[in-house]
Amino acid sequence: MIKLNNRPKLNKSKIRVGRGIGSGKGKTSGRGVKGQKSRSGVAIKSFEGGQMPLYRRLPKRGFKTFNKENIAILNLEKIQSFINKKTISTSEVLNSFSLKKLKLINKNSKKLKILGTGEIKDKINIEADLASKSALEKLEKIGGSIQLKK
Repeated sequence: MIKLNNRPKLNKSKIRVGRGIGSGKGKTSGRGVKGQKSRSGVAIKSFEGGQMPLYRRLPKRGFKTFNKENIAILNLEKIQSFINKKTISTSEVLNSFSLKKLKLINKNSKKLKILGTGEIKDKINIEADLASKSALEKLEKIGGSIQLKK
């Protein structure tokens, strides 16, 4: 074996277990006698020797509601940017169906909510399930409208 470095850590060869009694790691290969841990392919995952395991020491946090309705939210500034990019036209009524068709909101969303962040310059008619007060005020100020579905 060629030594490239005199540091002993780098030149240690791997211990080959189960290679005869004279090696010091023969017969049972340092695994003791019988039992689960002496067998191959066994790992006792998250067992900490009887100590309370980490996953049981930590508190449970949160939960996921399985009946939650997916509500897609759209801000007025986002709608304005889509108008500027000519993705949506101001002549058509903007609703969740048309937005899903253009892939601007998630197809799994059940309802559409319009929020009033940002400014909108173009007059547009929107059909939504929910809308914030500020969004309603800003749209009415420029002459647009929101039809809220009941």
